[in-house]
Amino acid sequence: MRFIFPSDYFNPKQADAAYIEQMTCLQNAGFATSVISIESLGSGLAKIIPVPDRDLPVVYRGWMLSPADYELLVRLVESTEARVLTSPTKYLAAHYLPNWYPLIADLTPETKFYAIDDDLESALNGLNWQGFFIKDYVKSLKTSVGSTIYNPSEISTVVSEMQKFRGHIEGGICVRRLEDFASETERRYFVIRDRAFAASPDDRVPDIVTECAQRIKSQFFSVDAIELKDGTKRIVEIGDGQVSDLVRWTAERFARIWLP
Repeated sequence: MRFIFPSDYFNPKQADAAYIEQMTCLQNAGFATSVISIESLGSGLAKIIPVPDRDLPVVYRGWMLSPADYELLVRLVESTEARVLTSPTKYLAAHYLPNWYPLIADLTPETKFYAIDDDLESALNGLNWQGFFIKDYVKSLKTSVGSTIYNPSEISTVVSEMQKFRGHIEGGICVRRLEDFASETERRYFVIRDRAFAASPDDRVPDIVTECAQRIKSQFFSVDAIELKDGTKRIVEIGDGQVSDLVRWTAERFARIWLP
């Protein structure tokens, strides 16, 4: 297994500072590592340093990539005769909410999907929900007015701010029904080849996460689980594991879950 990280902007042979600890821990666990300049993916000049071994599975660990950029990365890996663990199709299967939602709709808040030019206020009025969480296919708005609203008339402001602070809306608009979460209970799990792992080897993986590991057919993805205030477990988010942060995880623990 080889892990590829984004390179430092000023030193293309060194990993970006945000990923050096992960890279070091994976190396210490016996895995090969490389770096790539994400900024040069579309230039035709991008190189993987060092070049992956032929037929070796490759896992990317880095910033979120657009579908087009991920395809460019995959082509570059395949040009070295190595192979990616996660195909472009599988990347989007876990990265885009509309792709994973139907598979676990009973385990996560009810969600509706809209185009950016739909009459969103009227659509939300028709739902008769007490509150709404707004995001695009990938991210929510964590600055400015935030993503949680209670009045449908506020959605235009949220969407406008998403465009302003994020630069674009990816895919479309997702409206999620608010549930009574106990926010301090949210935890991230990683799933590798149908097996789920917790941030500590002593922590039990909840049944709801194990269920996700069986339903979602991706080789490597993340699952964010939370409790309602009555103790019921719910799924907050699914993400492609390659671009999921180590929330409450140590880099050493992350490296060890890849060992046979």
